[in-house]
This record gives sequence, C-alpha cells and structure tokens, in this order.
Amino acid sequence: MRVPPVIFPLLFSLAVCHGYRLLGLFPFQGKSHFVMFEQLLKGLARKGHQIDVVSKFPLKKPYPNYTDIVTLPMPIKLVNNMTFDIMRQLFAENPTYIVATMAGNELCECLEHPEIKQLAQPKNPPYDAVLIEVFGAHCFGIIAHLLKVPLIGVSTTSLYPWLPSLIAQPESLAFVPSNVLSFTGRMNFWQRLYNTVRTYYDKWYFNYLTTREQDKIIREQFGPDMPGVRELERKVSLILINSHIALNGIQPKTPAAVDVGGLHVQDEDQMLQPELEKWMNDSKNGFIYFTFGSMMMIETFPPEFIRVLYVSLGKIAPTRVLMKIPSPEKLPPGLPGNIYMSPWMPQIKVLRHPNIKGFITHGGLMGTQEAITCGVPMIGIPLFADQFMNIDAYVARNIALRLDLDTFTEERMDAALNAILWDPLYMESARNLSRQFLDRPLNPLDTAAYWIEYVIKYGEDSLRSPAMDLSWWQLSLVDVIGFLLLCATIVIAVTAYITRFVLGIINGDNSSSHLKKTN
Repeated sequence: MRVPPVIFPLLFSLAVCHGYRLLGLFPFQGKSHFVMFEQLLKGLARKGHQIDVVSKFPLKKPYPNYTDIVTLPMPIKLVNNMTFDIMRQLFAENPTYIVATMAGNELCECLEHPEIKQLAQPKNPPYDAVLIEVFGAHCFGIIAHLLKVPLIGVSTTSLYPWLPSLIAQPESLAFVPSNVLSFTGRMNFWQRLYNTVRTYYDKWYFNYLTTREQDKIIREQFGPDMPGVRELERKVSLILINSHIALNGIQPKTPAAVDVGGLHVQDEDQMLQPELEKWMNDSKNGFIYFTFGSMMMIETFPPEFIRVLYVSLGKIAPTRVLMKIPSPEKLPPGLPGNIYMSPWMPQIKVLRHPNIKGFITHGGLMGTQEAITCGVPMIGIPLFADQFMNIDAYVARNIALRLDLDTFTEERMDAALNAILWDPLYMESARNLSRQFLDRPLNPLDTAAYWIEYVIKYGEDSLRSPAMDLSWWQLSLVDVIGFLLLCATIVIAVTAYITRFVLGIINGDNSSSHLKKTN
C-alpha cells in the first residue's frame, strides 16, 4: 500500500515540539545555590528547551540541550574548603552586607568579561528569556534589558527583605517574619515591632550598598544611558522561590511569586558506591547520616567538639553513623568503630535509604529540604546565615532538635540522639510533613517550567501586579484615607455651622418673644 506523501510532513510535525532558547546567568560561587539552578536548567532541557549557562560550575558530563557557554573564574573556592575559623570570621559580618558585597557588587564585576558583554548582542536564534538568581547581583538583568526579553528570577530561599518589591509581593509584616529572623508562629507585639524595623533597615541597607556601585558598573560596561539596577529589578517578570506553605507558612502571594520548594531534590546523576550501599544495607539497627554541607570541613572544628562527637556517636552502637568528611586523614585518633566516612556522599540516595534513622546537619536549606522530602528527622547544629531560622522552624514542627556550638556538650548530644532514635514523635512528624510537602497539583519542576513558558508565551507583563505602578502612599491608601478624613472634616464643620446657625435663629426668636411678653 502506497503512503500519501502528505503523511510524512504531518508525522514530522507531530514529532517536533517547540522549545525556547533560555540563557541562565548564575555567577555566585556557592555550590549549594547552584544545586537548585542546575536541576532547574536540566529539567527545562529535558522538556526540549535549549539552555545556555554562565556559571562557575560547568557540568562534568555532556547533557542534551544544556551548554556551558561561559565558565567564570572561581576567586574563592567554597567547596569542601571552609575551616571553622574562616567560617567564624566571615559570618561575623551583617549577612545583608555579605550578600550585597561578596554575592552582589563583586559578582557584578564579571560584566566586564568580553564573553559576558557579547551575550547582550542579538543572537540567531534569539533568546526567549534570561534567568538570574535574585540575591545580590541583580546587575545581570541588564542582559535581558538589552535583548528585550523577559527577566525571570530564581531564589534559593524564601524572599530576603529587599526582594518582595521586585514583583510587588505583599510583605505582611504583621504575621510573616523576615527570613533573616528566627521568629516562628504567631508574633507578639515586640516581635512584630522588631520584624518591621529590621525589614525596613535591611531593605534600606542593601539598596544603599548596591545602588551606586552596581549602577556604576552597568554604565561603565554598557553605556551611560543604561538603566540603574533598581530600574532593572522592576523588569523581573517572575520569581521562582524555594519555599512552600508546609515550611514557610501561609502568606498572600502575587501570581509572579511561584513556590517551587524542593525543586532540587533529584537523584538523576547520583550513583551509590557498592561498598557504601552494602554498608547501609547491612545496618540492621539503622544509621544516622552526618554532614555539614558542601563547604564546611568538620575536621577543622575545635578538639572539644570532635571529642564530644566521638563519645556520643560511639554510645549509640550498634546503630551506625555515616559521616561526610572532606579529609578524613586530618581527624584526630579515636574514631568509634560504628562510623563510616567518605569525602563525598550521594546525599539523596542516602536519605532515601530505608535504614536511615536521623540526619545531623548544619541546617542548610537545600539539605534539610532533602531530609523533609524523605521524611527523616534531624539534629540541627546551625553555623551561619539562615541555618538558625531553618532549624528553629523545624523544631517548632517537631521534626528536629537544635544544638548550639557555644553550649555543645556530651549530655546535650546524648539527649538529642536518644530522642531522634527512640521517640516516635520525631519520625512520625517528619513523615507527616513529608507527605504535606509533596502533596501538590504539579511537582516543583513542572510548576517552574509551566510559569516560565507562560511568561514567554504571553509577555513579560503577563504576571505583573498593578501595585508596581503605585507609590507607597497610594498602596497604603494614604491619599484615600486623607481624602475621606477631609470629607468627614468638611461634613462635620458644615454640620456644626448649620447647627449653630439654626440654634442662633431659634435662640434669637425666643429672645424676641420673651421681650414682647415683658413689654
């Protein structure tokens, strides 16, 4: 039987899906941040979009539709390279200052690279959108401005105080605490007062530190008539936020603020070493997983901290302990026999193992979201930044216990380990929260892809809030309240005048009648 020639073009058209060309600009040197960006970009690539990436973390293996077009230099190595002393010195600074300078102004200097400047030139085929991290270096929005395409932001945490204004996200300071504070649940008056003052201070301080410096860099590299960074921020069409109501609570959201918490929890590229897999399978009494993330070197912590770890972790045998240690040979002697060490772990596969009983963590958002996804209770020992707030939020939900470095003792560590291992409250709460966290109409990656495609299809203003075009006094209805007060004042004044006038006439008539009767 002959197939009509027209069938082949039809079949071909069915096989071809329309993909967009997207440019991802992610210059920050934090590996924990890039974990989310990498999974987002890979997911978009799997959906048929062409992804070009500028970062400091090029892929080790080729990936379909994903191209590292520029790899930026790494002046500060933060992967498995931060000692205890450096951590204490670095994070003694105001976190807003660190974000605005190290993760902001200093990164904007990358705009002077010829390869970055070349990205602002028209391409064939053209880019359909630019993705950047909304954190500190919003100067990279100049590329989207010059290419005349939508600018899409990605936040690896809930929104920092200076970010809601980018999309007119309601702040609701009466019941939504700033993500630099550890307030959980209903705030009292003093907490609401501090939340308000601190939020406005952080916004002002961030803008003060970044506006002049980033405006200068933008105009030096692209011309004196270029918009400033504050104007570029207002061009953000959408922010994908690493948050979820199960973790961050209820708050009003503009459509341009899209929750995609847990998007990075993918184990596509993770492989279990046979030796590690056998060790976990043989842990019939369960095991606890211990890591301080991608940056910290546990072996550089104070000797007393290491001693307490050895003693307390040794006591829980035959329960085993799996530890990520960048340089195991640098640990002091005396390691208990129930501990297995490795400089690298396929973390999600570890957390998904049926024999795991708990997770000892510094409280980084990425790792703790992975534990929540897998329903694993935690012992949190926060070190810096948002880790204190994260752990406090988990303590309030009965899925974690918090220990502090300054009060870290053998007794406290023993009590925390026994609670996680033997009190069913923590495991049950962790599993319940996991179910709530995962219960969504679309998974985080599909949600992100849908809204990115939506903005590209319907225009950069398709999710823009009308509040973006109003001043603060209009948003707060100061003009409306003032007008109503003025009207009320006029009505009261006119009513009082008429009343006095009428009373005057009545009193005048009464006086005349009285005089006539007297005469």
